[in-house]
Amino acid sequence: MQKHRSSETAASVLRPTTPLDIGQQTQRQRIIDAMIESCAEKTFAATTITDIVARARISRTTFYKQFEDKRACFEAAVDYSIEELGGIARSAIEPEDEPADASRKAVSAVVEALAARPGLAQLLTGDAFAVDPLVIGRYRKAMIPPLETLWANGNGGGKGHTDPRLAFGQAQVLILSQIASGTPERFPELLPELVYLAVSPFGGHDEAIKQARLARENEATGAAR
Repeated sequence: MQKHRSSETAASVLRPTTPLDIGQQTQRQRIIDAMIESCAEKTFAATTITDIVARARISRTTFYKQFEDKRACFEAAVDYSIEELGGIARSAIEPEDEPADASRKAVSAVVEALAARPGLAQLLTGDAFAVDPLVIGRYRKAMIPPLETLWANGNGGGKGHTDPRLAFGQAQVLILSQIASGTPERFPELLPELVYLAVSPFGGHDEAIKQARLARENEATGAAR
């Protein structure tokens, strides 16, 4: 996942509300999107600034107004991708969901997003590791603590059945393998395994199997998650 709502008075309707820097914000996002798309097609190593400015439809001067170099743009793209997936996961959960159900729904929403935009997966699991293994740590810290909090605050127990960092690593391997095979559109086929890996560290094997089966059934029938 950004918009702020306020009551509309006569004054507020007449007063311009568009941020003065909206043009720069739009340019910056276009550059980030171009980086993600280029990494998905060519990898970070093969991507050039020429590729990025061409995809973003901007000049090199505009690029350098936003980013110091290609690496700085990549870092911004990583931050954006992590926040985007985190927002998608949060928006998939209802307050009344039990931790296991919430975990399944969050993973299902993220997998659907990755299938629709595989560049996010390429960036975070492929290029991120190649460019700087520490980026993986940032991604892990953004994903694991919310799950830990979810289970700690819920009724699902969540006391260390297995190490969630190990499960996270296994999930990354599954996703990266799908990317390497050139079939990111088949990410949904990984859903049961990914749900199992998300639930098992906190809910244990039996609960993880249950949620994985639900994920498979929902995927097969197209049922609402």
